[in-house]
Amino acid sequence: MKKKLSWILVFVLFAVGLTLIFSQNISDYLVKNMSSSDMKQSITTDSSKKKSKVKASFDFKKVKSASVNRVVAASFTSNTTGMIGKIAVPAVGLKLPIFEGINDNNLLRGAGTMKENEKMGEGNYALAGHHMNNPDILFSPLAKAQVGELVYLTDGKKVYTYKLTVRKTINKYQVQVIDDVPNKKMITLITCDPIKGVAHTPLRILLQGELQSVKSVTTNNVKMFR
Repeated sequence: MKKKLSWILVFVLFAVGLTLIFSQNISDYLVKNMSSSDMKQSITTDSSKKKSKVKASFDFKKVKSASVNRVVAASFTSNTTGMIGKIAVPAVGLKLPIFEGINDNNLLRGAGTMKENEKMGEGNYALAGHHMNNPDILFSPLAKAQVGELVYLTDGKKVYTYKLTVRKTINKYQVQVIDDVPNKKMITLITCDPIKGVAHTPLRILLQGELQSVKSVTTNNVKMFR
């Protein structure tokens, strides 16, 4: 009897281990697939202004971790506030859709605006995104971003180019970093700065840059978002 129970325990542990391993792989696949699908969509004047039934949220306290269960749930819903743009950081291979607000479903598909009524090329355009275990999805690539590299945004009509000038670690309470700065046209990118062994890190990676140029969308400069 004891031997039989031992084998059952081994089988259960083995099954749980496989589930954990493949759950993460499935989660990563779903996140990448959702982001890629949105990136293939064109941004038009109508779609960028379309209002979703879901009200945009800018409450940082309501943002939850990107658990496997939440990713799976997000993959079965279009409960986002609508894609309003795209971001690309070629130096680190980042390409993501931009959504209005930072509700959970938005952040499981791409980047979310951190303030109401943000406009590309004006003020301090602040975006947040999840840092995942997979270094190649969502805002995870920003862990490799360096000062001097270029960040590109598009709203479907214009391409806005920013040059990174600041990279540092801050704590989650330093929310003033997203405030506008007089006479500056900036971008602010924020994601978690993971600490080994700590589930909910209080640290954030902060990247900021200054606007370099604004150009009309062409068949050439729009390629970086595909």
